[in-house]
Amino acid sequence: MAQYKLLLPKMGESVAEATVIRWEKNPGDNIEIDDIVLEVATDKVDSEVPSPVKGKLVQQFFAENEIAQVGDVIAMIETESQMDDVVQEEKIEVEHITEELSSIQEEIPAPEEPEEEIPFVPATEEKEDSSFQYTESGRFYSPLVKSIAQEEGLDLAELDKIQGTGAENRVTKNDLLNYIAEKNQTQRSYQKESNQAHKVDSSKEGFSYHDEMPSQPKSTQTVTYGNGNDEIIEMDRMRKLIADHMISSKQTSAHVCSFVEADVTNLVQWRNKVKDAFEKREGEKITFTPIFVEAVAKAIKDMPMINISVNGSQIIKKKDINIGMATALPSGNLIVPVIKNADQLNMVGLTKAVNDLAARARINKLQPDEIQGGTFTITNIGGFGNIMGTPIINQPQVAILAVGVIKKKPAVIETQHGDMIGIRHMMYLSLSYDHRVVDGALGGMFVRKVADYLEQWDSNREI
Repeated sequence: MAQYKLLLPKMGESVAEATVIRWEKNPGDNIEIDDIVLEVATDKVDSEVPSPVKGKLVQQFFAENEIAQVGDVIAMIETESQMDDVVQEEKIEVEHITEELSSIQEEIPAPEEPEEEIPFVPATEEKEDSSFQYTESGRFYSPLVKSIAQEEGLDLAELDKIQGTGAENRVTKNDLLNYIAEKNQTQRSYQKESNQAHKVDSSKEGFSYHDEMPSQPKSTQTVTYGNGNDEIIEMDRMRKLIADHMISSKQTSAHVCSFVEADVTNLVQWRNKVKDAFEKREGEKITFTPIFVEAVAKAIKDMPMINISVNGSQIIKKKDINIGMATALPSGNLIVPVIKNADQLNMVGLTKAVNDLAARARINKLQPDEIQGGTFTITNIGGFGNIMGTPIINQPQVAILAVGVIKKKPAVIETQHGDMIGIRHMMYLSLSYDHRVVDGALGGMFVRKVADYLEQWDSNREI
């Protein structure tokens, strides 16, 4: 018998620790390769930690709700192979050498460091059906995963598309089962949403938003008392984090809000004109969200002092423009995935990034890095029919933009032949900003600049 030390794996850049929220295996339980041993949480993202070896769990080193550092030994697994200890010791030694090289990288180029823990795969497994263990993309699939995939009629090309949570992004048994369940549910949901979207399009000129109204939150912990008319609902972990984050933001920043109304008629007509052809060509729906992101990114380049954070008496001017988009979850909670370097993406790239992040956010498949590093946030309250709002700043940023619903309204149109009344597509933009470092002039000019980019949209733009 040998002892395998299960380490807390790396879960993204700048992620140094995680909280143990649930053990899926207890001491004495048998474990297969890729079985989920425990679930951990980093800020808002929950992740599962699979076992790279087969054996029996003999010890847990962290209790639930305790915090472990990346690289800590979190569990001990007893295996039948004596090679496990040797492989793991060699792996730790390699990582140690890599870290040493990284510290002197100015003198000697450092080798690339793997982002995930390297799993130990028994030699017997590699010999079994080796001609099918790797696809053309070089991805490994365990015999169990391949067996389930074959039973469900999934080919290797479809397996390659599944986001893996195992070591080195391997697809685990749970990943595959979740994918199959979500695939079936998505097919039903898309049909339902398509019918609903058709009704909305008929009354709102095809307006589409990513921040759709989430389903009614479901609670698993409820207690009734008194005459039974009142109910106590215990906050889940994410809601507690959101509550703390919001209170901290109000206590940290001096919030002030500026509003502008924008005429986005040209923009709406352009989107209605290109959306069908775009979806047919790219396989993606183009919503208003990537358009808002592009306008904000342009305005930030014009006024970079809105793209800052505060550290005591220091103002930190951000070089990158990383825009977060607040996304409502089916649970009723909120998460903010981040589009990194948004100013460097064209409209196709922004659309694909927005759709991908929003879809994976709603099924809890975001990586920790994908909700970090934001420098500015957009929240789309128009998806709920709201005309304007005063959002709370997403710390440590200094500003957040709320975009309201687009509605047809009578408006004065100025022409060279005089003023006239016409039906226009109008919307409100609301900018909350930190008055400690952003004065009313900058805040007001910035939100006006975003509105200008939206109003001056080229209706003949090609995409």
